[in-house]
Amino acid sequence: MKTMTCRQLGGPCGLEHRGETADDVIKAQDRHLKEAEKAGDASHQEARDAMKGRWRRPKKSLAWYRDMQKVFADLPED
Repeated sequence: MKTMTCRQLGGPCGLEHRGETADDVIKAQDRHLKEAEKAGDASHQEARDAMKGRWRRPKKSLAWYRDMQKVFADLPED
């Protein structure tokens, strides 16, 4: 199990996401950003818009995805 924060994934806060894989924490970040958007949290809007764009254009966003996988792989186990 490893931990990445919202900030490490491109967001504005320090909320921690834990997962076995980079995909786990990326999906947790997506859920977090959706919830923040629903709650009207404007501080997360830029990150939410970026995440929406990545889901819509995955081939274009492959560099971000690979970067996050590397960051995750380099993290110590919790």
